[in-house]
Amino acid sequence: MKAILTDITKCIGCNQCVIACKNTYNLPSEIPRHWQTGDGLSARNWTTVIRKPDNHFIRKQCRHCQEPACATACPVAALHKTPEGPVVYDSHKCLGCRYCMMACPYGIPRYDWDQPIPYVRKCIMCYPRIKEGRQPACTEACPTQATIFGERDELVAEAKRRLKENPDKYINKIYGLHEVGGVNVLYISDIDLDCLTMGRDLQEYPLPKTTSAAMNSVPFVFVGMGAFMTGLHWIIKRRMKLQNEKENGGANNG
Repeated sequence: MKAILTDITKCIGCNQCVIACKNTYNLPSEIPRHWQTGDGLSARNWTTVIRKPDNHFIRKQCRHCQEPACATACPVAALHKTPEGPVVYDSHKCLGCRYCMMACPYGIPRYDWDQPIPYVRKCIMCYPRIKEGRQPACTEACPTQATIFGERDELVAEAKRRLKENPDKYINKIYGLHEVGGVNVLYISDIDLDCLTMGRDLQEYPLPKTTSAAMNSVPFVFVGMGAFMTGLHWIIKRRMKLQNEKENGGANNG
């Protein structure tokens, strides 16, 4: 399974990954919004670099969970996990319900408010490039190899090697190795990365286990609501018909 490993200690904040992403997907320049979260992500920015004190730079993007809550929450399967690793999005199926935005533990999906028919946007780890045997544009563009691409098992081994060989340089943790069932965008760092989880302490169990029961009932809710509305419509029409007959009958008798 393909994955990305980002080493915060190597990032120089050059934004080449951001530029490469925008060029690959023809994403327009950002428009400042008062409701934006401050992490730089939007429908126009699928990856961003957050600047922290002491010249620390943290690249933020979709974490491509191994068991994605966004895909489980989507009632029409507009988001789905691919065998190669990326979690991709199909705008042709999307209802615009934004359940994925509420379900994501990392707060990644963003709504495209500028389009007549708005959809959700997020990083897809350059899935078309991966299918062609290439690497994502962001990792290819990184001049310091702060963010690298490869097989997840190999990247985990590389991260463990760096932590073991430089115990004084890093926090002894691979961010994303186990949280929410494991993700395919991993980090090692010398500073805490709570900004990637919006300050929340994520557990190791996959979130779909807590959402699947509710989402499995969604089709039945739709059917039940449809039946209810059909019945209500019939009752209203029936009452209107009886009322008209009564009024017409009274008029004829008069």
